[in-house]
Amino acid sequence: MCEFIFKKNTHLHKETLTKLGLYLAKKSVNKADVARKTGLSAYRLSQLSINSKSQLRVDELYLIALAIEVDPAELLFAVCIEISLPKQS
Repeated sequence: MCEFIFKKNTHLHKETLTKLGLYLAKKSVNKADVARKTGLSAYRLSQLSINSKSQLRVDELYLIALAIEVDPAELLFAVCIEISLPKQS
């Protein structure tokens, strides 16, 4: 995960972005626009972007990819990059 610090109302807030949140930030994606296009709530997109305990469903990933006009496989790879099969002995 990536830590992201921003200034809001003159207080520093520290947020930890999920892999999805980092991907969307790098692409400068407008989450409100994605919410409108996908039917997902802005709150759900926010949770998927900052809450590592939020579970991204495959249908949500697919809708987000369509909304931001990227190949769903690219987005899947970006959010699952650290997942691998366990080493066999």
